[in-house]
Amino acid sequence: MAEHAEHEVKVLVVDDQDPFRRAMAAVVEATDGFVVLGAVASGEESIEAVRVMQPDLVLMDVNLPGISGVDATRVISALESGPVVVLLSTYDEDEFDQAGCGATAYVAKALFSPDRLEQVWQSAVAAH
Repeated sequence: MAEHAEHEVKVLVVDDQDPFRRAMAAVVEATDGFVVLGAVASGEESIEAVRVMQPDLVLMDVNLPGISGVDATRVISALESGPVVVLLSTYDEDEFDQAGCGATAYVAKALFSPDRLEQVWQSAVAAH
């Protein structure tokens, strides 16, 4: 347990809808070893927030005003030592193809939970 306390996974939440931002942040806070660094509402804000806050993980909504979550993910993934990006949306997981944008995983918002968060993080860490 001590190793979680030494390095919590720092998370940036990106969603244009406040209820979803709050819900995703609540899931992160309810997951041992994860902490919310901040929350923003657009793709443009997410790119700047990643540069400033340097999160370990970005939970990115697909549908955002301005540049989409997929396009913001492409930019973030190209950054040197950029964070892991997980895309979220209301699409079913088998209806969405995140290939090519740099996202590590896609999770349907309805399935997002502490267990799912830990699962995608462990998969991302194992892949690196």
